[in-house]
Amino acid sequence: MGLFSIIKEDFATVKKSDPAIKSNIELFFNYPGLIAIVHYRIAHKLYTKNMKVFARILMGWTQFITNIDIHPSCIIGRRIFIDHGIGVVIGETAILKDDITIYQGVTLGGVSLEQVKRHPTIESGVTIGAGAKILGNITIGENAKIGANSVVIKDVPQNTTAVGIPARVIQKGRIQESSAMNKIPDIDRQLFNYILQKIEIIESKLKEDCKKETKELDEIYDSFIKTIKD
Repeated sequence: MGLFSIIKEDFATVKKSDPAIKSNIELFFNYPGLIAIVHYRIAHKLYTKNMKVFARILMGWTQFITNIDIHPSCIIGRRIFIDHGIGVVIGETAILKDDITIYQGVTLGGVSLEQVKRHPTIESGVTIGAGAKILGNITIGENAKIGANSVVIKDVPQNTTAVGIPARVIQKGRIQESSAMNKIPDIDRQLFNYILQKIEIIESKLKEDCKKETKELDEIYDSFIKTIKD
């Protein structure tokens, strides 16, 4: 598939994925993720043709206008949707397959300065929530979901949902939804609800214990008074 055909597909992907879009002109002014991907396509072509300086200059300019940092050497597949996109970082040796959704603030970063594969591999169909950090030469399996603000430092199996710091798998099995941007469980809300219910149980138990102790004290006092009178 040729470069311009892939770019055309990138435009179509945004129109298909984002229900907020109302006209084609918005694609050029309201979607920094699309601009960054299109510029990456061109820069990557230059990079593979050994015009690395020009590729880096182009992506440097792209970072300036979009606040999205993509290294031209990384490998990005087809139908990638970067929603909003501000603060997204994709490192030099990262590999992204097809049909991936990335929200703002995501980092696909490295944990080593060695000249080796040091950035993540993201398989097809993955959704990465806002602010998530995926670090090191790890693999995120097909159709996996990464929760917002999660920090992923080890492989995530396919068809699972991972959240937290460090991220852990909380749900297995692919979520069947018609939307490409599937819902990710809100673990913070679940934990907060758990804490509230736990507090309610403890308070209820304390009230029962206090009532029981008060009754026992009253009986002791009544017995004391009766003894004095006798």
